[in-house]
Amino acid sequence: QVQLVESGGGLVRPGGSLRLTCKASGNIDSIWAIGWYRQAPGKQRELVAAVARPNNPYYPNAMKGRFTISRDNSENSVYLQMSRLRPEDTAVYYCNKQNQPRGPWDAEWGQGTQVTVSS
Repeated sequence: QVQLVESGGGLVRPGGSLRLTCKASGNIDSIWAIGWYRQAPGKQRELVAAVARPNNPYYPNAMKGRFTISRDNSENSVYLQMSRLRPEDTAVYYCNKQNQPRGPWDAEWGQGTQVTVSS
């Protein structure tokens, strides 16, 4: 079972940028999609972006424009480039995987990586 580990979070000023990394413990070639989610305090977890095999991104409407997801199968990693960050982007960011098209996302979540946008 491939495990995913998030990294790259931190404190950034409004308007700044950050790149998050989701590193897999094994080969991700056969994984259908990997997505980035976030959960802010007191709010539900929400999808930020997902990328399906081979490298087809999907963004919910509310996330279009400032986030870019990419997949590097040679590095067994998925990246989330975030720009023009706002205080409301403050959250714990998680990655998860969907092994098959229209299949379920993993039930278990990793530790996530904290992103704090503040001056």
